[in-house]
Amino acid sequence: MLRPMLGVVVLSILTLMGPTSPGDGCKKAARSLTQLAYPPHRDMRTSVALLSQRGWYRAPDSASVPVQGREVMGDVAQFDAAFRNPQASDAASIQRGATKYGRTCRPCHGTALDGQGPVWTSQKFLVPIPSLRTATARARSDGYIYRYIRFGGAVMPSYGAQVTPQEANDLVNYVRDEQGKNPQ
Repeated sequence: MLRPMLGVVVLSILTLMGPTSPGDGCKKAARSLTQLAYPPHRDMRTSVALLSQRGWYRAPDSASVPVQGREVMGDVAQFDAAFRNPQASDAASIQRGATKYGRTCRPCHGTALDGQGPVWTSQKFLVPIPSLRTATARARSDGYIYRYIRFGGAVMPSYGAQVTPQEANDLVNYVRDEQGKNPQ
């Protein structure tokens, strides 16, 4: 009886005083759960995702349960042609669009809509950011601009979570106003 008890005591002492004690293990486990180890050269701010968008939201199946509150993208070409901006292009809408542009779009597209924002001038982004003042951009329909803002495109990420449909309409009005004032 004395021998097994002595074995348990020795094993306990070795476990608590040894190089890998349970206390260290708990500290390491807690640290691994609370502090994620990301490499310093790759994080969400400096990495560039070169994957194209995975696709558009498809219309729900006829047998599915209806979901309210989600904007669903059907045929892209039909949407671009049929979309009419419900927000009148008045001074208030353009001002709201300018404010939203300054917060959301300016980092990439720049203050002058020329694609020379801080993201591009940092020279960490590999793909050129398009100017919104060119003839090609002016020829795009309001639906195309709205769709790119809300759902993203080949390189531009989706801003549907950050920009409401009303704000997207105001952004379209602001971009159109600036394109008329300063064409490139």
